[in-house]
Amino acid sequence: MAKVALVTGGSRGIGAAISKALKEAGYTVAANYAGNDDAARAFTAETGIKTYKWSVADYDACAAGIKQVEEELGPIAVLVNNAGITRDGMFHKMTVQQWKEVIDTNLNGLFNMTQPIWGGMRDRKFGRVINISSINGQKGQAGQANYSAAKAGDIGFTRALAQEGARAGITVNAIAPGYIGTEMVLAIDEKVLAERIIPQIPVGRLGEPDEIARAVVFLASDDAGFITGSTISANGGQFFG
Repeated sequence: MAKVALVTGGSRGIGAAISKALKEAGYTVAANYAGNDDAARAFTAETGIKTYKWSVADYDACAAGIKQVEEELGPIAVLVNNAGITRDGMFHKMTVQQWKEVIDTNLNGLFNMTQPIWGGMRDRKFGRVINISSINGQKGQAGQANYSAAKAGDIGFTRALAQEGARAGITVNAIAPGYIGTEMVLAIDEKVLAERIIPQIPVGRLGEPDEIARAVVFLASDDAGFITGSTISANGGQFFG
């Protein structure tokens, strides 16, 4: 029986690439999403991957959604915590709501998703947890105190949990992408991309979602069983964390 992989934010952008790559690698994939029903339906029609709607910021919704996935597909062996949002603003203008929404999704969401799955992984003596952090969680970014704090927290969570999971056959790793050519990034003004963003990237281009997806597939595999607590920086040489 194929191992089950659950990808949060798995129907768009980097998450969609991860979901498709895991399916191609032989996993049974469930893609969680928060709100865009049209995109989720189109994704399922294109790929055949089932989608499940809930907010990772809500612990009870996560527990219920995970239960549904496992009842329909089987025990979850691979969890990819990819869901994330931005609510950018300079700190002196940042609202409590902007702070809280980003922390609730991008950091608390890791607890909300991982904790209900963790016991089953421990019982089965196998698991792969892969957390999608960010270059801005490593180096910081003006206008993103909330996002940078959450993504840095994701790395701390990864390192701590890796130590708990190691003897139970569970690896926990993070990937910190730089600028990736997703719909959101490609919506940035072409001049800004060409003159301010790409010149900061030593390889001279944006990353591709598939490049992040391939790293996820490797970390999920048996070949990566000796790698845990690590952060893979996938940023074209822009920052060495």
